Amino acid sequence: MSTTSQKHQDFVSEPMGEKEVTAIAGIGPVLGERLSDKGFDKAYVLLGQFLLLKKDEEMFREWLKDTCGANANQSNNCYTCLKEWCNSYL
Repeated sequence: MSTTSQKHQDFVSEPMGEKEVTAIAGIGPVLGERLSDKGFDKAYVLLGQFLLLKKDEEMFREWLKDTCGANANQSNNCYTCLKEWCNSYL
């Protein structure tokens, strides 16, 4: 059984609103800045990319690695966080 971070639990526990991209589990200050520099400054913008990739784990994690240099753990945490948020709110 996997456990999720407090950051993950906080993110999926409520609507996204105007949260910064760094509110998503797996996205810290460094990756957040890299994503912001490429136009992905808000959580909903990153969610849009997640949805454009049809919530496909492999494609999204590869895109995240290529776009901001996320490692395997970071991309997994981010994917899981967005997937769980979608399951609750979409």
